[in-house]
Parts: sequence; C-alpha cells; structure tokens
Amino acid sequence: MGDSQQDIIVFSTSWCPDCRRSKKLLEQRGTPFTAIDIEEVSGAEKKMLEINGGYHRVPTIILPDGTVLMEPSNPELTAELKRLGL
Repeated sequence: MGDSQQDIIVFSTSWCPDCRRSKKLLEQRGTPFTAIDIEEVSGAEKKMLEINGGYHRVPTIILPDGTVLMEPSNPELTAELKRLGL
C-alpha cells in the first residue's frame, strides 16, 4: 500500500485516540509514514486484518522491516524506530 519498502504504514481510523497519538509521534520525529484510514480506503480493513491475524486493532503499524505493531505505546513505537535507525 506504500510507495516503497521503506514506508511505514499506519492503518488507522479518524476517531481512534491511539491512532492520533502514534501518528503525532511519527510526525514529531520527522519520520515519514503513509496513513491509511480503514473506514475510508476500500479493502484497507481486510488487508489490515490479514496482516495482524484477524485482530481489529488500530493503529496497526507496519515497519519497513515487516514488523507489525498493534496499538503500540509511545515508548514501544519509539524503541522500534530507534532499532531501525529511524
């Protein structure tokens, strides 16, 4: 769904406070990402469910190395970004 293998993809909804928090953290770090609203983009919810084993949890974040994070805390997301040098 992203333009390159270096993209971070954030499956989210407009009403989800955890989605807003995670996207804000990425923005504050200057880390580029592609946000996909599962309620607005056709097929996005199905794709998210396939990726995370059928769990309907947002945000679901796909990191460039294929790591899948579901509803990560800010410290968890920050640690993964640092691990990847992002």
